[in-house]
Amino acid sequence: MHKTDIVVALANNTDLGVNKADLVVSAFVEQITNALARGESVALLGFGTFNVSERAAREGRNPQTGATIQIAASKTVTFKAGKALKDAVNE
Repeated sequence: MHKTDIVVALANNTDLGVNKADLVVSAFVEQITNALARGESVALLGFGTFNVSERAAREGRNPQTGATIQIAASKTVTFKAGKALKDAVNE
């Protein structure tokens, strides 16, 4: 499912038109992105929780040459599914 599929489904299930549904989905994604960029977690009860975790710097290998390279420390987004989502998927 892609963003356009979500927009159309939202428009069909509400009184919103496709354009307004697109604005709602875009604003929703933007708010989650902004919160994660600030280092905050985002919890959607029954759906799941988005968190920012840090990866330490480490050594890696170039698969073509076998040379050792340094991989810089970075942040990544993790998602832990909520109970309702797990139950829906496992039905």
